[in-house]
Amino acid sequence: MDLYEYQARDLFEAHGVPVLAGIVAETPEDAKAAAEKLGGVTVVKAQVKVGGRGKAGGVKVAKNADEAYEYAKEILGMDIKGHTVHQVMIAAGADIKEEYYFSMLLDRANRTYLAMASVEGGMDIEQLAEERPDDLARVPVSPTTGLNREVAEQIAKEAKFADDMQSDIADVLVKLGEVFEKEDATLVEVNPLVLTGEGKLIALDGKVTVDDNADFRQPAHADLVDERTENPLEAKAETKGLNYVKLDGSVGVIGNGAGLVMSTLDVVAYAGENHGNVKPANFLDIGGGADAQVMADGLDVILGDEQVNSVFVNVFGGITACDQVARGIVQALEILGDTATKQLVVRLDGNKVEEGRAILAEANHPLVTIAATMDEGADKAAELANK
Repeated sequence: MDLYEYQARDLFEAHGVPVLAGIVAETPEDAKAAAEKLGGVTVVKAQVKVGGRGKAGGVKVAKNADEAYEYAKEILGMDIKGHTVHQVMIAAGADIKEEYYFSMLLDRANRTYLAMASVEGGMDIEQLAEERPDDLARVPVSPTTGLNREVAEQIAKEAKFADDMQSDIADVLVKLGEVFEKEDATLVEVNPLVLTGEGKLIALDGKVTVDDNADFRQPAHADLVDERTENPLEAKAETKGLNYVKLDGSVGVIGNGAGLVMSTLDVVAYAGENHGNVKPANFLDIGGGADAQVMADGLDVILGDEQVNSVFVNVFGGITACDQVARGIVQALEILGDTATKQLVVRLDGNKVEEGRAILAEANHPLVTIAATMDEGADKAAELANK
């Protein structure tokens, strides 16, 4: 789960990372009151879970409370890359002398953490990474030791911070590493980490992603969810224990096993090129147990997507045999009744495939088409979606 900037700021503060005061506002009036409370120059910052706010006009410096009111009025309701701004953070102003960059993320490919840092931060860090990669230090961090003092000093040195600053930088990096580990994060980013005119280091902007799989260790993270921005279909799938991700296409996809579902998405997208360029509408892995209720839950979520015109059920029978899957599909359609209105293409293979196909053939449901192969099923589902 990605966090808003103000949520990241609060986590930073809780772990001792130096931050500036910030107050969240949902109306221009609240923004003005917050600016009056903070006093002086403030920054009105759109709270959205996407980058590029500054370039989109979602970050404004207000010289006084009246300006904060006007900027909040302008920013609230703004669309930034498909994200609607429901709230702004009024942050205290800072006398910025220099801007730096730091991030720590989960490096899945190398089964470790990766810390990155640069003495050049700001909006164009991506350009720096592409054009001058040597100026962005990349330091592997062992999950067993974490970002300790020794590693923090190595990062500060490899990022080419001035010798007299490296100790202070390392202090902040250790605390950011603590945020990463203790909050079960997969990403902690500060851009910029600034040096003020008074010589203080401040995490001026933060981005944090926490691991949903660690929710059982992090009950407080439930309070960080903003239901206004949650995809309702993804939220519904989560309550049913389904692994579902909403996509932008019109072919619903159900499979058992993440690898099979990912392959199915590719095959559907390829087949869709011949049928009006239709694309997959979702990722949905029902796992190993495709009983009637699980199948009904999966279909219920997918059929609730107005973009879906057809559904491709692609199952390889293993521990759960194809005859069980077929019975699950038939019973699921009975459970859903009149709410099931879109064509289903079903491809079964593996354990007891003939028995499974026979069950579907005997049921002879008007919405179900049986496909012999994955390619045939994807093509038929794409064709139906395009009608």
